[in-house]
Amino acid sequence: MLAMGIDPGTARTGYGVVKTSGGRLRVVDHGVINTPTEWPTPRRLSAIHQQLSSLIADHRPAVVGLEEVFFGRNARSALTVGQARGVAILAAETAGVGVMECTPAQVKQAVTGYGKADKRQVKFMVQAILGLGQGDLQTDAADALATAICCLHHCQGGQPA
Repeated sequence: MLAMGIDPGTARTGYGVVKTSGGRLRVVDHGVINTPTEWPTPRRLSAIHQQLSSLIADHRPAVVGLEEVFFGRNARSALTVGQARGVAILAAETAGVGVMECTPAQVKQAVTGYGKADKRQVKFMVQAILGLGQGDLQTDAADALATAICCLHHCQGGQPA
């Protein structure tokens, strides 16, 4: 089974594609979609949508995973993340791929065994689980890979649980 995790943002959207086969997890692809800060929001969202749509078409995941929005102190940040999430959901829906939403605690629990792990711990465990070594893995891509791993842990028969 193949899952794609997305860590949405208007400046940086991380993505990660993970495959499970025979009880083993393997990274298929990962990276970050960057949009220039000087671009207007509609242009940035369009670029994110186009690139995510292309990635979904190329990899054909069984499920696309997203973290639920965390509402912290910065409402503006939550709004822009929400816009990027909407674009990601639209890209998956348009491709006919189911979307699975996970809480941040579920994602952290799936990769570290501790629902309150920090970003450094999540990144370290994603690298260990997927055999990536401790090289240069962008945080947004690590978060997306963690979300894909969480989806694979919670999916049954190719359908979101």
